[in-house]
Amino acid sequence: MKKIISVLLCVLMIIPLSVISFAEEENTSALTLTAKSAILMEISSGRVLFSKNPDEKLPPASITKIMTLLLVTEALDDGRITLEDTVAASKNASSKGGSQIWLKEGEQMTVHELIKATAVASANDACTALGEHIAGDEDSFVVMMNERAKELGMMNTCFENCSGLDDTTTNHYSTARDIGIMSCELMKHEKIKEYTTIWMDSLRNGETELVNTNRLVRFYEGTTGLKTGTTSKAGYCVSATAERNGMGLVAVVLGSDNSTDRFEDAKKMLNWGFANYAVYQPTVDASLITGVSVLYGKQNTIAPIVGEISPILIKKGAEDKITQRVDLCVDVEAPVEKGQKLGTVYFESDGEILAECPIISENFVGRKGLVFVFMLLWSTFAKK
Repeated sequence: MKKIISVLLCVLMIIPLSVISFAEEENTSALTLTAKSAILMEISSGRVLFSKNPDEKLPPASITKIMTLLLVTEALDDGRITLEDTVAASKNASSKGGSQIWLKEGEQMTVHELIKATAVASANDACTALGEHIAGDEDSFVVMMNERAKELGMMNTCFENCSGLDDTTTNHYSTARDIGIMSCELMKHEKIKEYTTIWMDSLRNGETELVNTNRLVRFYEGTTGLKTGTTSKAGYCVSATAERNGMGLVAVVLGSDNSTDRFEDAKKMLNWGFANYAVYQPTVDASLITGVSVLYGKQNTIAPIVGEISPILIKKGAEDKITQRVDLCVDVEAPVEKGQKLGTVYFESDGEILAECPIISENFVGRKGLVFVFMLLWSTFAKK
């Protein structure tokens, strides 16, 4: 039990400031969109800033590849695959239609090249080859996709393949909210931006040209990605990510009538988000953090420290309304573990808690034992 408590206390020490307010800003009058479904989210917190029919189940088309790219990125991070791995295209991968780089069965490309083809050109054959490289076959990879979706809380999503091709699917769907969730998760991996921000590139020593299907990469300031999708069932879709002044946003658009409308809707949401919200870096007033008395401890007091403070998402102009409140214990009984929570700093605005940060013990303080007490008494009498 002591080991478990110690682990939990250590975890507290590294927990960053957590955004507490996740209330959805359902303000459909703020924007007029033509798409069937849409959502705007702040990436680091996942907070919803605007939405329109966010939970309507719709075909996601090639936006499906965001989950594929997420699993590939995670496999790279944990060392299961490398960018230099050589992948031989299977018969299944080379037979995919739609957007493709025309892989031939047995043709070899590196993981790096296949990611580029998937992220930039939305290549279904390259995407399938990546999934097969990780899981052995596409069906097994799709199982991984659905399991990861559940882990992320994507409760209204079901994948039947890793590409988004839906001419033969019967149960392949997602929602704007769920796509926003997986988009936020993918964009937390900085490496993927090296691919999703490419406008033009090539493969096969320049023989195969790649042009990004997401035209915002070239024409919208701060674009960091992410993925388009188009089929007759899904219509025109996009998950667009951008960053300005340290704030990242994702705008998901599903079911637009044409390509122009999907990008215009995405830009409207992104523009509105950047115009109305900002990230604010709070600082703790050190004078409010006083020493805590240690009862029966080998030292009488301990100086608490504040954990790492992450930025807070706020409405623009609200900085001056933010206040901080410290709830700190007066004393604590020894032993005191390193990282033990001693209090909390609350950041508030108009009575709402925006975020909180733990106040913790920087060091371990042991409890006085009989030997320690005897030595203390002996030292006291010796001085007399």
